[in-house]
Amino acid sequence: EPVVSLAEVLAENEELEKEARAGAVKRQALYACSTCTPPGGEPAGICLACSYECHGTHRLFELYTKRNFRCDCGNSKFKNLQCKLLPEKGKVNSGNKYNDNFYGLYCTCKRPYPDPEDEVPDEMIQCIVCEDWFHGRHLGAVPPESGDFHEMVCQACMKHCHFLWAYASQLAVPALTKVNSLEDEGIVLKAEESEEPKKEIKKESGVEHQETKEEEQMEQFNEPSTSSGVYGHCSKFLQKFPVETAKTSFTKSEEPVCKLKELQNKQFLKKDTATFWPSNWRSKLCTCEDCLKMYSELEVQFLTDECDTVLAYENKGTSDQETERRDPLMDTLNSMNRVQQVELICEYNDLKTELTDYLRRFADEGTVVKREDIQHFFEEFQSRKRRRTNRMQYYCS
Repeated sequence: EPVVSLAEVLAENEELEKEARAGAVKRQALYACSTCTPPGGEPAGICLACSYECHGTHRLFELYTKRNFRCDCGNSKFKNLQCKLLPEKGKVNSGNKYNDNFYGLYCTCKRPYPDPEDEVPDEMIQCIVCEDWFHGRHLGAVPPESGDFHEMVCQACMKHCHFLWAYASQLAVPALTKVNSLEDEGIVLKAEESEEPKKEIKKESGVEHQETKEEEQMEQFNEPSTSSGVYGHCSKFLQKFPVETAKTSFTKSEEPVCKLKELQNKQFLKKDTATFWPSNWRSKLCTCEDCLKMYSELEVQFLTDECDTVLAYENKGTSDQETERRDPLMDTLNSMNRVQQVELICEYNDLKTELTDYLRRFADEGTVVKREDIQHFFEEFQSRKRRRTNRMQYYCS
């Protein structure tokens, strides 16, 4: 019956809203509230909806987008604030990752943006791995023109994801100029080299990992000499198990192919710089079993997900805006300033709450909602709104 359907729709709508607000979102725009979580406190991030509903008059700064983040609004990090959209939130979001951005600090220089003390014109670029923002001049290499690349991996994350250097020679967009001749020489890595490795090698399930001390890493990065590293170990492995023996075990169609190992068998350069990547480079990363395990161990599984990119997020937003373009409410909202937007959203939430409670009574009683019932509701709502407005006086600060 129509009454039962109405009740089901209301319940389903509430459940969907709770799930959307409570769960970790694949990628979303986030804000930090310096009013509720000042410097010295625990870092916290809030979603766009809570920035309007719960922090409308607070001092906020934008964090742009973060992946797999769950809104902190009203949890244990906020001493005297309860989330209006979801009061029953968990106390801690253990899956969230935080960095200095949540305190308004960015880059290796740990400066705010915009920086009143920085007179050098420079763009900020976000690393797709750590999601921190960096000045172009602090990446160890001069970035290509902004239209020539779509994603960047910073210096620290290139060290963490060392396997990316094998792909860089084939896929990365070259930097514009050399920053430092010593840095730019980097290290040439070749599979044929058999020099004794300086680092301890650990092999797990076909994927080789280097376990080194920080001092040894810096020594190798700054030394413009050829070093065997992992590839000397590979050479010894091939000497022990010749190619002819491998061919007797697999037919050509059955032999597993790893794109990464094929690239690692070629000469490539490893530098102490950030790298810049075109739009389709993620689709060319190897997805064999060993590589997938390596991505998981390094916690970078998202690198093989092309929908994880900021470009995909922005395109989705553009598509959603196209869908909502004919919505008069959205057109009105977009034409307002922030204060007007907050007031309209608050009024909308009041209307939604009162209408939901009003209609639920009909659903509970099993009676049909008539036209005069709806008319009576809106007359009462307008009357209550006038009484509330007459009791309030607004001041501009």
